[in-house]
Amino acid sequence: MTIQEIQNEIVDEFSMFDDWMQRYEYIIDLGKGLPLIDEQYKTDDNIIKGCQSKVWLHAEPQDDKIVFTADSDAILTKGIIAILIRAFSNQKAKDILEANTDFIDEIGLKEHLSATRANGLVSMIKQIKMYALGYNTKN
Repeated sequence: MTIQEIQNEIVDEFSMFDDWMQRYEYIIDLGKGLPLIDEQYKTDDNIIKGCQSKVWLHAEPQDDKIVFTADSDAILTKGIIAILIRAFSNQKAKDILEANTDFIDEIGLKEHLSATRANGLVSMIKQIKMYALGYNTKN
């Protein structure tokens, strides 16, 4: 699937919920299903700066794509990074760099997060794009 197709799927899933309590529960469930980052990557180098909670993000090239793994010490934040990983993992660096993140606004995520969590979300996206930029430059 393309990044856009995955993002559309996420928007569709969120539209099934009537209120934000249900959406928060869904985000937390997504976090519980996040494949765990290998302990060796839980280092200061992989911590996303600008997040209120600790979020570790690791990127690894596989074939011509980038595979992301992550973890967080906060359950809601873990769900947020799970959504981003779902959208951007196993994609080509060029596609990640060209992808928009409008789906975040479409599901209303930013407006329903505290200011510090919203800043963290922006930092997560920035870090994903930075990894993609790094791998795109190498290829």
